[in-house]
Amino acid sequence: MYRKKLRDLLLQQPLSIRHIAELMEIPIRDVASDVEHLSKSLKRTEYTLKIEPAQCRKCGFRFRKNKMTKPGKCPRCQGTWIHHPLLHIDPR
Repeated sequence: MYRKKLRDLLLQQPLSIRHIAELMEIPIRDVASDVEHLSKSLKRTEYTLKIEPAQCRKCGFRFRKNKMTKPGKCPRCQGTWIHHPLLHIDPR
């Protein structure tokens, strides 16, 4: 039931792992593993999980697309002011 609700949330709007954890009232690490499982499950459907990568607000550096959690520091400017990556489910 939880993963179905997670899928429905991500179909409606882009959300970060942290925001999902707050909405569902569960730990962030559990959300991250469930999102990975959901991503694998979506491969057999007409939907796909899109990850909008984290970005440094100070220098604009964009992190890797496959990282779902927020990095601690920017490798370019060492800043910690970073946008969370956003997850969204789109039709193929």
